[in-house]
Amino acid sequence: MIFYLLYDERGEVDDYIPYKLERLKPFADHLFVVSNGPLKPEHRARLEGIADTVWERENKGFDVWGYKGALEHFGRARLAEYDELILMNYTWFGPVRPFEPLFERMNKQEAHFWGMTDYPEFVPNPYTNKGILHRHLQSHWIAVRREMFLSDEWAEYWNTMPEIKSYVDSILSHESRFTHHFEQLGYTSDVAFAEKDYPSTHPALINADLLLDDGCPALKRRAFFHYPPYLDQHAVIGRWTLERAEEYGYPVQHVYQNLVRHSKPRDLHADASMLEVLPDVDVSFDHERPPTVVATVHIFYEDMTDELLDRLVMLPVPFDLVVTTTSDEKAAIITSIIERRADEKVSNVDVRVLPSNRGRDVSAFLIACKDVLEPGRYDLVVKIHSKKTAQDSFNAGRYFKRQQIDNVLHSPGFAANVLALFQKEPGLGIVFPPMIHIGYPTMGRGWYANREPAEKLAKKLGIKVPFDDVSPLAPYGCMWVARPEALAILTEHDWAYEDYAAPDKHRDGSLAHVQERLVAYAAAERGYHVRTALSLEHASISHTALDYKLDQVSATMPGYSIDQIQFLHRAGWLGHGGIGALTRVYLKLHYPRLAEFLRPLDRPARIVMGRLRPILRPRQWLRERRLRSEQEA
Repeated sequence: MIFYLLYDERGEVDDYIPYKLERLKPFADHLFVVSNGPLKPEHRARLEGIADTVWERENKGFDVWGYKGALEHFGRARLAEYDELILMNYTWFGPVRPFEPLFERMNKQEAHFWGMTDYPEFVPNPYTNKGILHRHLQSHWIAVRREMFLSDEWAEYWNTMPEIKSYVDSILSHESRFTHHFEQLGYTSDVAFAEKDYPSTHPALINADLLLDDGCPALKRRAFFHYPPYLDQHAVIGRWTLERAEEYGYPVQHVYQNLVRHSKPRDLHADASMLEVLPDVDVSFDHERPPTVVATVHIFYEDMTDELLDRLVMLPVPFDLVVTTTSDEKAAIITSIIERRADEKVSNVDVRVLPSNRGRDVSAFLIACKDVLEPGRYDLVVKIHSKKTAQDSFNAGRYFKRQQIDNVLHSPGFAANVLALFQKEPGLGIVFPPMIHIGYPTMGRGWYANREPAEKLAKKLGIKVPFDDVSPLAPYGCMWVARPEALAILTEHDWAYEDYAAPDKHRDGSLAHVQERLVAYAAAERGYHVRTALSLEHASISHTALDYKLDQVSATMPGYSIDQIQFLHRAGWLGHGGIGALTRVYLKLHYPRLAEFLRPLDRPARIVMGRLRPILRPRQWLRERRLRSEQEA
């Protein structure tokens, strides 16, 4: 008897669940699926084709009350017909390794209950900072035999279970309590893959690859959305774990399809190492199954036409070309250049003059190119534009342009390898360059003024993917290769040029910048994952700069990066390091309650100090003002 609990806020069932249940079915005389929350009819039907019972309940009490409700619904009398029941939930992928050896081995054990994995004892309890966190079986899979689940102690355990209102409640009231509670009553436990046999206290998270090698069927989802600095501290390489799972035959597209909609994109991107450093030699493109491609190019600076076409003809396949520009005069110049070149790779040409330059290349793409972005018309769309970034310093603008276009179309071999990523991964939605960080202070503030309007727009468009906390995973220069289906949430909407800011007011907080930051979230909502790409040259440039900057930032703080990050987050905004900021930081670190009480005075104090700075520190103020003027020139 298997009770399988799932929860999806959208009421949907991702592919990894039917895949798992179909393989569990031969081992269960009755497969009971309980959904915490209503399911959409078509998704319920997927489960009904596999399970004996599909029961929907109110999403109340987390998985613990889901089990409690399912046991009550099924009834003790019916349970008496079975020798063993398993309580399991949706928080793992599998089977990565076959179920048969696991069941054969554990059926020979005499224990009253057993689990897939366990967690050791900790003193003090890390969730309460006092008492003991007892060694316990982890709750994603606990099997119980009839002597125990038909006992009065079992009935009392569930009848007296308090309402679970948080993840911590679930840990303290059930997961960390269950094993010790029943062992104290004289019941015996066993574990299939014991923590003591592995080199960490949490092998399901830290040594998942070793568990798989030992035959464990379950791969925990958390290993790919857990806080990246924690996994970094423990040198957990999610990319290697996924490669291991794929070697054992697990369809890893199930992992991406599920996690992209429920994880913060940058967390998944970091945990699964989803940056691709691609060579300039074609090593992976399958010329026997070429994709159909359209290239959309917004050309405001017509003198860049040759440069952009030189990049596009690096594509390994012929393509249709759609050019958008802002005047008939520019269109005539662009058309003449295209005709003069007569590039063999260019199949069809369509030069379109925009009625407005509001929104620049973003509105040109979403409005003027809407017809060619319809899902099914082309396999892939390449988006580039004539980028000069004239408002920034010469070096910064030049690097930004190169960082963008080089990491989409660096060379013929590089371009072929980018398209090959889509051939290999049917769930891959978009490939774009990583965050710009050389010449720009983007890191740590990538949302800028866009987060609040992005949240409002996401709600309007039905995007429920959780937002990244610090900076979004986004194509900051708006150049990419994508499947039209991955962009559908954005392209299906009827945008108007009037929705966008005028060109002279095109800045953070305006619609084009907000849409730019929603691209990956829109793809994820439709189940498509995102990868970033770097050429070998730019990987060298970027990594050495990041390496040095992180080294410098870390110089005045002890510990691992996670310790430094958590310290800085507790400290809060440092500003210019003045007396007001330092006082606020000291109070937050040492007297948090007092700091919270004084928080309403924080903003007025900042305003006063800001007005006093030119008087108190005139030289520094003048120097900063001059630097800002140079950056804006």
